[in-house]
Amino acid sequence: MLDFIDSADDVIAVRVADRIGGDELDTIMDRLDGAMARYDKVHVFVETRSIDGIEIAGLGAYMARAMPLLGKLDRFGRVAAVAEQAWIRAVTRIESAVLPHISYRVFEPEDRDAAFAWVTGGA
Repeated sequence: MLDFIDSADDVIAVRVADRIGGDELDTIMDRLDGAMARYDKVHVFVETRSIDGIEIAGLGAYMARAMPLLGKLDRFGRVAAVAEQAWIRAVTRIESAVLPHISYRVFEPEDRDAAFAWVTGGA
């Protein structure tokens, strides 16, 4: 399940739950591509709940679309990940360490509002 959360146009804010499929990954990439076409910096808020897998069938196409983003890492501003599952927080912290030039923070669910405020520039 994928839901977009109301936010400023330069913020990609999503809530993801259960299984992530290729259609959801495409939808996120479409939104990200559109924001990057209009803004110098794009901020990202991701809230996950009960993730139990990623559909392998859509992963190849997603990776092909995501790879060019490696050349645009300087275009990412604040990135917040809110996750109830410890393994997602751990993977996100590793990703943060690999991408040190991005302002990246990991939050637990009880800090969700603070995470959203930080990404949108309110805190």
